[in-house]
Amino acid sequence: MTIPLSVLDLAVLGTESTSAGVLAETTALARCADEFGYRRFWVAEHHNMRSVAATSPPVLIAHLAAVTRRIRVGSGGVMLPNHSPLVVAEQFAMLEALHPGRIDLGIGRAPGTDPATAAALRRPDDADFPRQVRDVLGLLGDPRSREGIWDHFAATPVPTSMPGVVLLGSGERGARLAGELGVPFAFAYHLRTSGGSFEPLRVYRDSFVPSAGLTAPYVLVSVNVLVADTDAEADRLADPHRLRMLEMLAGVPPLLLRSPEAAAAHPHLGRARRLPLTLIAGAPATAAEGLAELADATGADEFVVAPVARGEAAVRSLGLLSEAQAVGAS
Repeated sequence: MTIPLSVLDLAVLGTESTSAGVLAETTALARCADEFGYRRFWVAEHHNMRSVAATSPPVLIAHLAAVTRRIRVGSGGVMLPNHSPLVVAEQFAMLEALHPGRIDLGIGRAPGTDPATAAALRRPDDADFPRQVRDVLGLLGDPRSREGIWDHFAATPVPTSMPGVVLLGSGERGARLAGELGVPFAFAYHLRTSGGSFEPLRVYRDSFVPSAGLTAPYVLVSVNVLVADTDAEADRLADPHRLRMLEMLAGVPPLLLRSPEAAAAHPHLGRARRLPLTLIAGAPATAAEGLAELADATGADEFVVAPVARGEAAVRSLGLLSEAQAVGAS
């Protein structure tokens, strides 16, 4: 395979983790992804969740960009309805000024939290998501209409470049909006608990309108991947993720990752292993075959792999995957 590979790290806590420890693991993983040749390293936005340490993507992105050398660093994503478009544009324009050519602004619609927390975060006028996206694009110097908020406000004075803007989604509404705006579309396949339809990708491609920044559709597909030396070892290391997904589907908090040893002794491990998860776990050849099949099904231009383990297992997974194929960082 020659499809470029990137990384999405969700900063999930384990049963013995601290926020500081998990963020240190994320930092180490970003450095390794940079060394291995991955194209991007993305972090996500979550709020008031005991199991996720990433609450503020711009803060974490600034840190990760400062400790890496080449890799693009960005959000997968910023949940735009939680924020003012001007504030988001200012944050990412500043990140781009500090690290030119290395910043991605992935934008999502979901709250990244529970309804009560979303209500505490959001403003009363947050319903018009397409307008918010257009506002951010215009403020960053890439307007999609003749008039808008960018006529009166600027994200930064005298910019020399702008961050790459990607629209994230798992459904047809987001796919159509990405196509109409002429921006890349990141398909959130990693969120699915079964294969489902790839219809949003057809909608995106059919609705695509070329823009100044993108002349043809560009699809990124996020996917849960865990690679180890053998298929059996990868399955063992993926068991904590399987149990976390079982608990998520059952609505059982706090959704922390167990150790592989604790997962092996869990009474519901059998049920967890039978879940039809969108997970590619195996030895390098097995993982490469799984990605090739997904590439055939989606026509992906790039994969964003989410390691479902933490610490050394995640680093090892990225290393083995990078050795199994050209990661295409250019």
